[in-house]
Amino acid sequence: MSEQISILEEIGVIVCENNVQALQTALAVVGSELTFSSKEVVAKQASTLEELPAVSSSLAELIAETPKIINIGLQSFTDSIIDNKGEVVHFEWRPSAGGNVELQKVLYFLNQYEFEDANQAVIDKVIQSAPFLLDVVPAKSVIPDLNKKMLLHAGPPIKWEDMTDPMQGSCVGAVLFEEWADNEEDARKMLSNGEVEFSPCHHHNAVGPMGGITSANMPVFVVENKTEGNTAYCTMNEGIGAVLRFGAYSEEVVNRLRWMRDTLGPVLSKALQEMEDGLNVNVLVAKAIAMGDEFHQRNIAASLAFYKEVGPIITTLDISEKEKQEVSTFLADTDQFFLNIMMTSTKAVMDGARTIEEGTIVTAMCRNGKDFGIRISGMGDEWFTGPVNTPQGLYFAGYSGEDANTDIGDSAITETFGVGGMAMIAAPAVTRFVGSGGFYDALNTSNEMSEICMSQNPNFPVPTWDFRGICLGIDARLVVEKGITPVINTGIAHKKAGIGQIGAGTVNPPISCFEKAIEAYAKKLGM
Repeated sequence: MSEQISILEEIGVIVCENNVQALQTALAVVGSELTFSSKEVVAKQASTLEELPAVSSSLAELIAETPKIINIGLQSFTDSIIDNKGEVVHFEWRPSAGGNVELQKVLYFLNQYEFEDANQAVIDKVIQSAPFLLDVVPAKSVIPDLNKKMLLHAGPPIKWEDMTDPMQGSCVGAVLFEEWADNEEDARKMLSNGEVEFSPCHHHNAVGPMGGITSANMPVFVVENKTEGNTAYCTMNEGIGAVLRFGAYSEEVVNRLRWMRDTLGPVLSKALQEMEDGLNVNVLVAKAIAMGDEFHQRNIAASLAFYKEVGPIITTLDISEKEKQEVSTFLADTDQFFLNIMMTSTKAVMDGARTIEEGTIVTAMCRNGKDFGIRISGMGDEWFTGPVNTPQGLYFAGYSGEDANTDIGDSAITETFGVGGMAMIAAPAVTRFVGSGGFYDALNTSNEMSEICMSQNPNFPVPTWDFRGICLGIDARLVVEKGITPVINTGIAHKKAGIGQIGAGTVNPPISCFEKAIEAYAKKLGM
């Protein structure tokens, strides 16, 4: 209450403590004065009704049955009704932009400005997109800057000394994999003294899971968005356990990366070359979303659908039986394998859509353990950042929130597209795994996410959502206006490198990212 009074007084409103004071003040403004006449106390005259009036049927029904109430106000009123077995709908009223007057002015300015056609053009490009998985190649063959001593990382730009321990551990593993050093001590010296350059994956048409560390000889997926002609890249999923993306860099981890470079990548490349136009990703996504995937924490159906496409081809390739067996077993065992394909595809789609350099549609979301960053269509390549949060969720036995690393990874590109936490309702099986409750919690989450999006994508109907399409086009204005931030499904990394994943949950971006973005866009438009 005191905060609201301060806000009102800052803009010149006279705030009174009660109705009498307000009436006196108002009259004083027009030169009048409120006077009170003396009142006579009259004794009550008792009377007896000879006949009670008839009670209407509607009033009798209201008294006899459980009331049905719409509450506009405090949540506690709704809770009281629920506690007393009443039926209630709670209307989520809140002041625009949390009552922040300056942001309200920005929103008013933007809402008067005519760029709705541009916003619609952005989401039209998303709907019309056609991502195809074409190949798996060494990263340096498609990302020229990796031909020098450079490592790509997840999130907006960050320095070595600001990286969390898991991301630094991933860098150590990459240096050992590339054989720039043969031991951890020398690798860390090289990384800390400036011998190795760091750059965000997003600056090279790429994305990376968790730490996102990508080096020259790591195999990457190549996805082309055929409607726009642009391509995107992402490393392959290493499976579970001690893996590079969570900061592990043991000999086992490095040897697995070498096997992926020497065997898995080349075999998948040969299989994809047997497909005339590559693999249509949209077809797999449409199938898998109907089978319970949301494409961030749950990719079981999509990974199996991918294996169904490439498995028969692998059996016909001119390679050794040992290679066929190893690759087939790895693909069958890796439930999250499709995640990296989805990340690559959504990156290609959103990069194609952001060629419309107007409007307030969010085109990228990512985090590096220190900062959460977003981009919007009207501000091109500029990042808007805020301090990253720590995921909340369920932990594996023996771990707790004390062990959790702050959120990292480029995988939030999936939520930018409209899946992951935005499509929680599509994957009831994953809700308990990320600690979000049950089916109706998932339904409430997706319904709330639709409030900050412009539309829904008809290409990907969700059976458990009455076949409504996934959320489409996060509008930064709506995020700020309603105070609702996107929900992101994520794995939880241990804060110490090498231990790996210790749980799964959800995380929200800081709203300051979106506030900065709309303020910058309003300034660009002349406010």
